[in-house]
This record gives sequence, C-alpha cells and structure tokens, in this order.
Amino acid sequence: MASAEFNPHDAIAWPFFEARHRALAAGIEAWSHEHLAHVPHDDVDATCRALVRKLGDAGWLSYGVGGTAYGGHGDTIDTRAVCLLRETLAKHSGLADFALAMQGLGSGAISLAGTDAQKSRYLPRVARGEALAAFALSEPEAGSDVAAMALAARADGDDYVLDGEKTWISNGGIADFYVVFARTGEAPGSRGISAFIVDADAPGLEIAERIDVIAPHPLARLRFTGARVKRSQMLGVPGEGFKIAMRTLDIFRTSVAAASLGFARRALAEGLSRAASRKMFGQTLGDFQLTQAKLAQMALTIDSSALLVYRAAWLRDQGESVTREAAMAKWHASEGAQQVIDAAVQIWGGMGVQSGNTVETLYREIRSLRIYEGATEVQQLIVGRDLLKAHAGA
Repeated sequence: MASAEFNPHDAIAWPFFEARHRALAAGIEAWSHEHLAHVPHDDVDATCRALVRKLGDAGWLSYGVGGTAYGGHGDTIDTRAVCLLRETLAKHSGLADFALAMQGLGSGAISLAGTDAQKSRYLPRVARGEALAAFALSEPEAGSDVAAMALAARADGDDYVLDGEKTWISNGGIADFYVVFARTGEAPGSRGISAFIVDADAPGLEIAERIDVIAPHPLARLRFTGARVKRSQMLGVPGEGFKIAMRTLDIFRTSVAAASLGFARRALAEGLSRAASRKMFGQTLGDFQLTQAKLAQMALTIDSSALLVYRAAWLRDQGESVTREAAMAKWHASEGAQQVIDAAVQIWGGMGVQSGNTVETLYREIRSLRIYEGATEVQQLIVGRDLLKAHAGA
C-alpha cells in the first residue's frame, strides 16, 4: 500500500519528475501556505516589490536564473522546476506567480545569451530579488507579429540610439532594467532585430503610460526618445534578437501553461468545497448529477493540461526543441483553465461574481493568460505550421 507521503495518483508522482522536483513541490506549497494567505492588492506596485524580495530571500527566484555562478539554482534553467513553482504560486496568489514569472522572463534572455559581465551585473540581483526585471517585446503595432517591430536602434559610435515605443510591458514602471528588442536592420523582418539590456534610468527612456487591466499588476507603455545604450549592453550579436526572444519564450511559454494549471486547480478546489456544502432542495449541490458531471469535466481538463505542461517541460529539460509542445500546452491549459474557472463561478452562483470572492478573482486573472506570450490563435498557427513542416520533411 502506498504511503501517505507518496500517492501514485498525484501529478507529482508522474515519471516526468525526479526526487528533487518532489521536494521542491512540497517546499513551495508549505511556503505559500505560510506567506501568501493574505496578499494585499491596494497597491500592486508595492506588493510586487515586496513579493519579489520575499521570493528572493526564500531562494525561489534562483530557479529562473541560469548558472550557479550567477545566483542560479543550477547551471541551466530547470523548466520543470519553474513550472512547479508557477503552478503552486498561482494556486495561492496570482500576484505572487506574476512576481516570480517576470523575474524569470525579464532576465531569461541574459541567462541564455549574456556575456559573463552582463550575467554578473544583473543575474545575482535578480535571483536575490534586489533588482526587478522586465521583457520588452510587444509594440502598439507588433504584438503577435513580432517581425513587424518598429522600435529602431541606430549605431552611433560606442552606442546604439533607440527611438520608438513598447507597450503591454509587465513590470513596466517598477523594473530596474528592461531587456528590449529593437530593429537594427541587418536583414528584413525578424532577422534584423537585436536585443539590449536597458537600465530603467537610461536617459531618453520614459514611462509613457501606466496601463490598468482587469487583474491589476504593474504594466506600462515605454517611450524611447534618443535613448543611448552602450554597445556592451547588446545581448548576443546584431540580428540575433528574434532568436533570443523565441528561445526565452520557449522556456516561459510552458510556465504560462503551468500558471493556468494552478489557477484551474484552485478553481476546482473551490468548486468542490461549494458543491459539498451548499444545501438546496433537501440535499447538497454535489448530490445532483449535473454538478457531478461538471466537476468531472473540470478534473479531466486539469489532468489533460497537466500532462501537456509537464511533457513540454520534461522535453525541454532533455535538451529537445519544444516549440510545438509548448504551444500545445499553453493553448490547452489556458483555454481549459478558463472553462474550469467559469464552471466554478457557475457552481458558486451569485456569490461567484461577488467582488473579492476567490472564483471571481480567478475569473479575472485567467483571462490575460489566453493572450500574453502568444494568444491562443498564435499557438494554433505554431502547431499547424510545425505539423506541416514535419510532414514535408518526412
């Protein structure tokens, strides 16, 4: 008989994981219970700064940094570990998940393509929670279509001069530095994009607008007006920015799916609690077959999402390309979580749409995950094109 500590039906018991992942899952769950019971939302900037520092002090941010010499937990980023962290944090607090995710996404390109000097300057502070990172890719006319990027970086002596805008930038307005992608023009389209590390106090960089969304978190539009960046702040070589961005997203797109999974797991727990306790017509809500069928569908959606998420994470940790698998995971997990959370709101009835109720908060938090780091429709295109490419090469 299985022990209480090891249930072969739990996702963490799946062969995708090693003993270290199981220990990590238990550790972040215990920490979240202790530290995330009450996360204030009245000042999200201050809350996010505080959460980043807490996550850094606890050592969780080190999992999003590559290289032990630079404060990372390992020599490379362990995708399964990042996914487990995001799944658990999302289950407890959307802002805590956001805080961890943006540190990893914002510094991921430095872990992948930075020089020793760049890594030494930025990554240890990111891992400790002392510097907030941001990933500046999207523009007003270049969201899903990254190749349409217009922000220009012009070489001028020992500098590059940046002119243009970025928008929908998470941690915008509170970040200490931004990894910025700009058109340097080595070739048409995506081959003419380069990546730069731009400190928040760089002359010519301003926060043009703070953006409010339905699940509040730090978000901004950035304006670059003759902003000067040293050549030494370029990541990789000229024209390599698009590849660096896609490599970074291959890691963290899977973790978006994991966060969706965490939101869905919390919604199922809330739905079960309500169904088991709500009295109506002389029985509980859970006694009705319609409710049982709804709960069953929620559980099925969650398990199928988890399998896709951790397949993609495991494959990447084996050194495999996961473009298709990561797209499938984000597509299914984010869309599925929306369905699960909607079902939980329905089970809660009128209270489910009451401001501040857990399922109401989840309903707002999940919506953006179907859009950012590649909308669902983009993931569908990625999968379809990859299938056709594989077929042509067969």
